[in-house]
Amino acid sequence: MKELSQVSIRRAGPPDAILVRDIVRSAYAKWVPVIGREPMPMTVEYAEAIARNRIDLLEAGGMAVGLIETILRDDHLYDDHLYIENIAVRPECHGRGYGRHLLAHAEDIAFSAGQGEIRLLTNAAFAANVVLYEHCGYTVTHTEPFMGGTTLYLKKRLEGRLQESA
Repeated sequence: MKELSQVSIRRAGPPDAILVRDIVRSAYAKWVPVIGREPMPMTVEYAEAIARNRIDLLEAGGMAVGLIETILRDDHLYDDHLYIENIAVRPECHGRGYGRHLLAHAEDIAFSAGQGEIRLLTNAAFAANVVLYEHCGYTVTHTEPFMGGTTLYLKKRLEGRLQESA
């Protein structure tokens, strides 16, 4: 895909907090009427999130079009994995492969850290997101009621990729 050959990913820093917030708010705005409230990522203080977690910005044509926020869970309390805290793509940029590109980037992060699994959760009402995750190899492990809806817990094993490097 031509557009994906012209993208780059860079780590977000403190000056990017407003940019990150704006991308997240625009990406999640369509879900407000679906669930009747702002999704949790819309309520985050992103200056703090940038200081605490890894947030990578996907840029195309000199503009930040999406992001992925990850947390490396390598303290054995969480069964070692990479956790995707948030993934967001500006709505006007949907359908260009940016979400898949960000998920592949998460796989690269997990692979580099020696992690064989990626996990994330999402609202079951975010049907388009669920389709994307399943298309990219994620499976639902369990569900849980949350604020009048249902949270889906998903994971993807990367064993084949780890074995290829051995």
